[in-house]
Amino acid sequence: MKKLLVANRGEIALRIFKAARELGIKTVAVYSDADNGAPHMRAADEAIHIGKSPPPMSYLNIAGIMRAVADSGADAVHPGYGFLSENAAFAGAVEDSGTTWVGPSPGVIRDIESKSFCRNLGNRLGIPVTPGSIGNVTSSFEIEKLFAEHGPPLLLKLDKGGGGKGIQPIHHAAEIARIFESSMSMGKAAFGSSDVYVEKRIENPKHIEIQCLGDHYGNYVALGERECSVQRRFQKVVEEAPSPAVTQEERERLCAWSVRILKEMGYRNAGTVEFIRSAEGRYYFMEVNARIQVEHPVTEMVTGIDLVQQQLRIAMGEPLQLRQEDIAIHGHAIEARIYAEDPSTFLPSPGRIGAITFPALSKETRLDHALESGLAVSPFYDPMLAKLIVWGPDRRQAIARLDHALRQFAIEGIKTTIPLGTAVMDSEAFRLGIFHTEMLAGLLQTTPLPR
Repeated sequence: MKKLLVANRGEIALRIFKAARELGIKTVAVYSDADNGAPHMRAADEAIHIGKSPPPMSYLNIAGIMRAVADSGADAVHPGYGFLSENAAFAGAVEDSGTTWVGPSPGVIRDIESKSFCRNLGNRLGIPVTPGSIGNVTSSFEIEKLFAEHGPPLLLKLDKGGGGKGIQPIHHAAEIARIFESSMSMGKAAFGSSDVYVEKRIENPKHIEIQCLGDHYGNYVALGERECSVQRRFQKVVEEAPSPAVTQEERERLCAWSVRILKEMGYRNAGTVEFIRSAEGRYYFMEVNARIQVEHPVTEMVTGIDLVQQQLRIAMGEPLQLRQEDIAIHGHAIEARIYAEDPSTFLPSPGRIGAITFPALSKETRLDHALESGLAVSPFYDPMLAKLIVWGPDRRQAIARLDHALRQFAIEGIKTTIPLGTAVMDSEAFRLGIFHTEMLAGLLQTTPLPR
């Protein structure tokens, strides 16, 4: 691998460029009209314009990105997260062109694009999945039968969905037909598929995920868990490693399940296996994420392993140098995502960034971002601006460090979720580790945040 094109933007593009540079690999950025002059464009060895600002005309435009691959002479493509990162057609186009794809094979991506595939795989391997439909549902009548069998609430989910999008709760039988039609339309518009499936909603669960690596030679390691239970609209806000709720016995069981799942599907590269944990302590397999995760830095902080470099080495055909017995978790890491949103309503806050006061950075405090004064926050893309990550020798000290760093951090000109991060750090439920995915709803009712 001599020249890597990153088919993404913002902080994740900068993160991948850093890993590539440290391995002596040249880098190529792609950019849209809205990102002309953006930090990621200037950080690469070369940059190629791929289209207008709307994602379908730029970062989701497979033909445009493949032209950039050809024009730049790149011999590898890293998709980052979001956009085309889990698109089997894009991965196939890259490999068909003779270019190295940094990720799992197109066939594996195609399989796990289907959440019902993952549910069926879990059933086949004897790994628990949430009660619900076997495969996708094709009529409201099927949902009515499941509603009668399992009772409310159910969740209607898009088979090809992701990022928490398109998940709709069903509380009453009378709303089934409407939600079914709405979900199919949403799936068709957002993901090109109207397939949907049903799960029994697990009340007040924790979201637990296992980070894994697999090479081309059948070697796998699990790097422990992350807890991602602080969420809004089914999307993560705060993540940490390790989870305050997972015991060592549970950790070993979840890691073993995750490796079995990835081995069974012939997975290679970095992948994340997601579970939910019920209030009673039962775990249910949900899905596999075939990309580097937004929250990967917390795993890096507690293991000392550069996950993006591992991705590049695996893509180059190197065997994993890590063994499961080598993996050790040291201390505790927590990440707060910073969004350009009103912290009380989560409504977007596009605009132009004014003055920025950055927190003091060190080996224990890391900021992954593509921020600068004067930068326009585009309404075309995800509103996440940055990720603030801290490490501490234990969870209590990690919380204190993140709280301190968030209070040092200020971004003028737009609203951000920095105050939400400090509110979470100050929350008794978070400090005690007894929170769940519905935590923010209760927190916002009792904690006034600046508007």
